[in-house]
Amino acid sequence: MVGCAVTALLARFPGVRVELVDADPARAEVAAALGADFAAPAPAPAQPAPVAQAPAAPAAPSGDDGAYVTPLVRKLASENNVDLSAVKGTGVGGRIRKQDVVAAAEAAKAAAAAPAPAAAQAAAKAPKLEASPLRGQTVKMTRMRKVIGENMMKALHSQAQLTSVLEVDITKLMKLRNQAKASFAAREGVKLSPMPFFVKAAAQALKAHPVVNARINEDEGTITYFDSENIGIAVDAEKGLMTPVIKGAGDLNIAGISKKTAELAGKARGGGLTPDDMSGATFTISNTGSRGALFDTVIVPPNQAAILGIGATVRRPVVIDHPDLGETIAVRDMTYLSLSYDHRLVDGADAARYLTSVKAILEAGEFEVELGL
Repeated sequence: MVGCAVTALLARFPGVRVELVDADPARAEVAAALGADFAAPAPAPAQPAPVAQAPAAPAAPSGDDGAYVTPLVRKLASENNVDLSAVKGTGVGGRIRKQDVVAAAEAAKAAAAAPAPAAAQAAAKAPKLEASPLRGQTVKMTRMRKVIGENMMKALHSQAQLTSVLEVDITKLMKLRNQAKASFAAREGVKLSPMPFFVKAAAQALKAHPVVNARINEDEGTITYFDSENIGIAVDAEKGLMTPVIKGAGDLNIAGISKKTAELAGKARGGGLTPDDMSGATFTISNTGSRGALFDTVIVPPNQAAILGIGATVRRPVVIDHPDLGETIAVRDMTYLSLSYDHRLVDGADAARYLTSVKAILEAGEFEVELGL
């Protein structure tokens, strides 16, 4: 049917030549009807003879991701030990350019060189420790050292000592201190250190937990619960550990505690302590954190029931319960409090209750009025 129609068409237009350009079955039927002369494709127009040229250079292999990479770029990558599969091209279609390889090489060099300055900086900050003249010496024990040693041995041998530890978030306290320290120093004439806040909190908690502020009278078989908070402050003096006493610390405010602490510490380091300054303690605080210790199992002094150790304040991320965000992570000022106590008088639950009270006072940080804020 198709062949007849085409034959009739050609009869009307004898000068028309039919050329088939594909192998469609319908067209094949037409070709069969028209004959071989019509089925053959028309000859291609004559083309000029090609001009002789030098053999073209072989195409550079592509990158590992299939993108084309020029020989120059590949050579540059090889010289600089750059893995092209790890390089993101900035050229058209993601093509890797010379600049991309150079940037990757520079980044690798910077990463390799990074630890060196850090190590150098750490080495520069390391303290230069000098050998002590005591090395290799045999010296006579000082009277002060004998007294300290005898008291510590007496305390350990005469008491059933135990230590409990908890951590405290003192972020608010430290912010208050930073806000008030300049005006406080100008008004009171002494620096505002964190220590008076701990003494204040410890003294307040002693009033609610007298079992920690007590003494066992072994000969009489009785217990004395003190009605005042005379707090000994351990001071690291040149002659050795000394513990002057803040009398009536529970009745003093932050300013009073600061002044008394500065006065007694100055005497301890300058040699002006009197026997009265050193006697009458009912409870003791040791700030081992001032020398970087996180916490310590401090020894309870003789004739006392407990001693509070204050660890170093460290800024670190912790989980907090935010009123709006719920549980979240924040950077806070954290410290450890350790309470060593005579287990003959103080039970573990008593120690925990006391520590929890001190923690609550410190974390509440309600010292604005005393600081004039």
